[in-house]
Amino acid sequence: MPDSPVFAAAAVAAPHRLASEAGRAILAEGGNAIEAMVAMAATIAVVYPHMNAIGGDGFWLVHEPGGKVHAIEACGPAGSLATIERYREKGHDTLPARGPDAAITVAGAIGGWQAALSLSSSLGGRVPLKDLLSDAIRHCAEGYDISESELRTWPQEVDAVKAAPGFSDFFWPGGERPKAGDRRKPTALGATLEQLSHAGLDDFYRGDIGRELAEDLGRIGAPITRADLEAFRARTVQALSLKLPGLTVYNFPPPTQGLTALMILGIFEKLGATRPESFDHHHGLVEAVKRALAIRDKVVTDPAFMTVDPASLLTDTALESEAARIDRKRAASWPFRPGEGDTIWMGAIDGSGLAVSYIQSLYWEYGSGCILPKTGVNWQNRGVSFSLDAKALNPLTPGRKPFHTLNPPLARFDDGRIMSYGAMGGDGQPQFQAQILSRYRFGQGVADAVDAPRWLFGRTWGAGSISLKLENRFDPMLLARLTAAGHPVEEYSEAYSDQFGHAGMLVKHQKGHVEATHDPRSDGDARGI
Repeated sequence: MPDSPVFAAAAVAAPHRLASEAGRAILAEGGNAIEAMVAMAATIAVVYPHMNAIGGDGFWLVHEPGGKVHAIEACGPAGSLATIERYREKGHDTLPARGPDAAITVAGAIGGWQAALSLSSSLGGRVPLKDLLSDAIRHCAEGYDISESELRTWPQEVDAVKAAPGFSDFFWPGGERPKAGDRRKPTALGATLEQLSHAGLDDFYRGDIGRELAEDLGRIGAPITRADLEAFRARTVQALSLKLPGLTVYNFPPPTQGLTALMILGIFEKLGATRPESFDHHHGLVEAVKRALAIRDKVVTDPAFMTVDPASLLTDTALESEAARIDRKRAASWPFRPGEGDTIWMGAIDGSGLAVSYIQSLYWEYGSGCILPKTGVNWQNRGVSFSLDAKALNPLTPGRKPFHTLNPPLARFDDGRIMSYGAMGGDGQPQFQAQILSRYRFGQGVADAVDAPRWLFGRTWGAGSISLKLENRFDPMLLARLTAAGHPVEEYSEAYSDQFGHAGMLVKHQKGHVEATHDPRSDGDARGI
């Protein structure tokens, strides 16, 4: 049975209990949902370092009680030295995924915290930054138990990541993987967070921390300069939205795959499935995933270079056209380019109804693997999603933003309910989002919707085959029907597997209470006041 959901006046959900506790504590002090999320983001960056770091990116969706939705894009562009010529001259045919040459893009997460706190201040937020970062700093100073999720994680390209500057000393001392009961004390990272708590978050880009980051990046040979850091600022953008019967769903525009997540929901709606857990339910979602991913891979890039208006792909006409191409009885064949990803999603809703959906990532597990010695910051490898082909959809170009699998969703129901929900997992993110939201709309509670068995179409998180992978709790009759329809079904032995993401869901009900849950597949939970 799934864990019981939390019912509270305000609540948070995160994939690590120390992060959810940090958020709950801020709510208990009178902080709002944005302030709680910054505390959670700082803590999760310390205690879940295989999944995210302050050397990564972040995306925020914030729903004001009055109905306005804010979208904060905190993803950095490629460094000024990151040219195709540079990598060709070094003998690369494709971009390396690990090491200094993989540390291609500016880390945007801290800039996102800064922009979010500016929004918070305009909405009455007053909790000092030092209080928001205090739990994260304390865990650095006192140490923390290495999570079960990290203990289960075997990195891709393991030899390359072990060779990345600083990786083995920090993550695998003596070349040995950590074991249950081991603790880690990231003192350099703690000093960085302490400095930021006093000097302000801007110091990460334009102050002493920025100078130290630039020096370390230059020393290891990464293509990011001090000027690149100084030039970065998170920005507010217009969220994408999709009206469905009874609700409006919001997600992030390019360069993220938020368009994909909304298209899946819109195409599936046009198929008219009415029975939860039926063949029509799951076959329809899988086929909608295929249609949406195909379009994503043709059009989604840095918005400055987009040739298609994303909103045009969310019209009734466009969604009906895609749905009409789906065979209701048979699976379509599918070659596609898989995407990897390791990420965290977190949600928060406070007593006023201010709701936050937030996602923070390094891209692959452990990112580039490079731990910068002066600051203890692990740098992302998001730039591996660029291409060294100048004619590709996402060619490597200085100043260009990479394609992002990250996408934080929100939903506003016509009856007044507000939902913050989401999941991590590369190409799986929009698939997992669609599964948990469709189950909730079919009448399942938040805990049941998140707990229920999930599937993943394609290849992500290091799985080698392109197939329809399923946890082993599905009805065998459904599996038989999916197989007979031509789906390449691959049933996992696990009932709950990291391969199927870590999801969460929070709902603010009309009567005022918040119902919240987080995934039993993670090390996290939901907490409220």
